[in-house]
Amino acid sequence: MKGKAVHRFGIATVAILMILFGVAEIVTGFTHNFFGVSTTRGAFSAYANAGVGALYAVAGVLILSMKKRFVAIALACLALDVVGRIALVATGLFPMNNFRQTGAIVAGTTIAIMFAAYIGSKWKQFS
Repeated sequence: MKGKAVHRFGIATVAILMILFGVAEIVTGFTHNFFGVSTTRGAFSAYANAGVGALYAVAGVLILSMKKRFVAIALACLALDVVGRIALVATGLFPMNNFRQTGAIVAGTTIAIMFAAYIGSKWKQFS
C-alpha cells in the first residue's frame, strides 16, 4: 500500500505542476510577458498562447482523476500542447529572437514531453 501512495503522490505532483505551468502560459498569452519571456502582441496570439496553456492545465486536472480514460485524454492534450508550441514558433507567434526566448520554448516543450512520458510510464497506476 505504501508504494502505491508514493506513486500517486508523484502523479499528483506532476499533475499540479502541469496545472500551474498551464496557468502561467495562459497569463503569458494575455499579458504577452512572463519573467522576461514574451509573445507576439495581438488578439490571435493571445488566444493561441492561452489555448496551449489551457491544454496543459486541463491535462493536469484530468490526470488528477486517476481514471485511465481521462488520463488518455490528458495525454492527447499534452500531445496537442507540444504541437501547439511548435506551431506558435513556426508562425512567429512565439518569437525565438534571443537565448531566453529560445531556452524558454525548448525547456517548456521538453518538460511537457517529460511529463507525458512520466504519466505514460505510470499507466498501470490508473484505474
